[in-house]
Amino acid sequence: MMSRLAAALIVAPSFAAAAEMDLPSRIDRVTVYPDGAVITRLGRAELLQGASQIVLRGLPATIDPASIRVEGKGGGSFSIGAVDVRLAPGDAKPLDSVIEAKLKALRDEKGVLDGQAGAIEAKRGTIERFAQTGPDKLGPDGKALPVADWPAIFDAIGTALVKVNAELRTVRGRASDIESEIAALERARPQAGRPGAPKRDVAIAVEAPAPVAAEFTVSYRVAGANWTPLYEARLATGSTGAKPEINFMRRAELRQRSGEDWADVAVTLSTTRSAGGTRAPDLAPMQVMFFEPQEIYQARERAMEQARKQATERAAPPAIASAPAPRGFGATQALEDRVAQPATIAASTIEAGAYQASFQVPGRITVPQDGSSKAVLLSQSKVSPNLSARTTPELEEKAYLEAAFTHEDEAPLLPGEVFLHRDGGYIGKGRIGLVASGDKVELGFGADDKLKVTRAPVRRRENDPTWLGQSRTDLREFRTVVKSLHAQPVKVTVTERVPFSESSAITIETLPQTTPPTEKQVGDKRGIQAWTFDLAPATEKEIKLAYRIKWPGDREVTFQPQAIAEPRLAR
Repeated sequence: MMSRLAAALIVAPSFAAAAEMDLPSRIDRVTVYPDGAVITRLGRAELLQGASQIVLRGLPATIDPASIRVEGKGGGSFSIGAVDVRLAPGDAKPLDSVIEAKLKALRDEKGVLDGQAGAIEAKRGTIERFAQTGPDKLGPDGKALPVADWPAIFDAIGTALVKVNAELRTVRGRASDIESEIAALERARPQAGRPGAPKRDVAIAVEAPAPVAAEFTVSYRVAGANWTPLYEARLATGSTGAKPEINFMRRAELRQRSGEDWADVAVTLSTTRSAGGTRAPDLAPMQVMFFEPQEIYQARERAMEQARKQATERAAPPAIASAPAPRGFGATQALEDRVAQPATIAASTIEAGAYQASFQVPGRITVPQDGSSKAVLLSQSKVSPNLSARTTPELEEKAYLEAAFTHEDEAPLLPGEVFLHRDGGYIGKGRIGLVASGDKVELGFGADDKLKVTRAPVRRRENDPTWLGQSRTDLREFRTVVKSLHAQPVKVTVTERVPFSESSAITIETLPQTTPPTEKQVGDKRGIQAWTFDLAPATEKEIKLAYRIKWPGDREVTFQPQAIAEPRLAR
């Protein structure tokens, strides 16, 4: 008979009366989220008749106890009861036998060298004491040594001292090297008897009417693991006559410091954020009132306090002095009321519905717990893009190649970096925003050196008012020329801007000599215009832009660039 039960985590009473046995297990599969992971372990146990307890030991202390789920099946009937999670001290770090053997050998060698250094120092002392004896006492029977023999004695003493000092330097140098090696090994060795990081044990209460072989599946969530999307786009421009093509690869970069090695496991990548919020935050009501400077507010408080004091004095019996109300009582009470309100917790962004997907990594992989990255390929496709060039001559007199295509996969593209290659050469890195199925992807592939862009001011005219009430004007005119050196037609987009104002006293008008734009406003960017055209080989296109600003003569104006949101698609 097969049984399959899921046990919710509860705080269980003591299982001292039940038999306890270890549950050997291994990590079989992992589901990685952008902000964590769910580990699934498989284990087998021979259950005894009656009530017993199987214990899964040595799990990371960072696991979420509320996320633990237990399922079981076996050749006979049995039941799963309470699941008890308890904190256990980490095992003492074992001594590394290789390191210990090396340390012993180095310490023995250090002892030998210390003995040699001592002997050499004794030899040097003897030579130095001999050198302190005068030649008048070095002859036979303590008589004076003939003067002709003095140089030989001096040379012998000098040679002996040079030799013994060289020997001493060699021994001491080797001893110093050994000391450095010993210090390095001692820093690397685990401390004997020192416990490691605390662990968690999961005790599962089971009961079987008869002995049965059972298999258990235990899953739990851990922090310290995540994956980030990476993309690679290789563009072949088709310069030899073929159609342009992009080889688009979706990759994932995994990292984990969960406290467990993921060795030979099946990995699934999910776009869901497992630790994010589950619903939209609540908005608090907002009141609009007139702004009052601090001085006015304080004067009003003093007047109200004085009025309260006078009212109290009038109402109180003459014989009893009435104490005034504490200053600022109303403000203090309001603060207490505010403190009593629950704080609003900012929730993380949740990508749900069409923006959720899971990726099963082919085969089984190993991800160490040291935080090193592991890159896996999720998908690869070839798309036919539309090529064009875009230039913003006011900022840079250069055109950039762009490739656009429609994302047709069901799984969305999550925000991430994209590595860009053009015709076999690495161009650089861009960034892709969130792209749903059916949305357009636009990628920039570097400067187009076969498009020459020039921009020059044609005219600027300002007037200063000569009498009171006269308006001031500022007229500006620019000329942009795009010339193609390509052998085939090229689609080009030129973007320019005209200042805008929200004040009725400032008027801005585009002058008739301006080349009519194909887009009077690009997206939601006020004042940004675009001209898109097909440029034939060896031809050029001229774009003129002219505008006039008018405002009262007694006022000054300033030009303030507005912040723009980051592009949702890659550039």
